[in-house]
Amino acid sequence: MPPRDMSVCSKDVDGYACPMVKRTSLNLDLNLVGEARQVLGSNGTTDTIHRALEEVVRGEKLRRLAERTFDDLTPEALEQLRKTRTW
Repeated sequence: MPPRDMSVCSKDVDGYACPMVKRTSLNLDLNLVGEARQVLGSNGTTDTIHRALEEVVRGEKLRRLAERTFDDLTPEALEQLRKTRTW
């Protein structure tokens, strides 16, 4: 069942994607948070932590992409893909 406030949700192929939020207490090194805030250009502790987590996830996705070999993308396969372009 989707939440009542649908403005925070987005429609995707599987239905609705709604962010899950949990209020929690953390022990943080505020100097480290401050440094991260400067690097990320974020505002506030929550925004800084969210941005830092996004960067970690993005970095992992990029690392996995860089490891792929794309062996199936031969010159012949690329030529076939190019033939189907519509732009």
